[in-house]
Amino acid sequence: MGRGRQKAKHTKVARELKYFSPDTNYDALARELTSAESAAVDAERLEEDLGKWPEFSSDSGETRTA
Repeated sequence: MGRGRQKAKHTKVARELKYFSPDTNYDALARELTSAESAAVDAERLEEDLGKWPEFSSDSGETRTA
């Protein structure tokens, strides 16, 4: 295959990708972003991490100096 045909195919594919717009399910996206369950999991994980590394906790009252 010559360079002209190859370039034409790449151009065609690039154009299809550029103008391709899939249908977005905004209701499902909103449910995922506002999920109460994920917020609870995130809060629990934050507490675990702060327990492991107390120097990053604002409750500790200690200041870290370099």
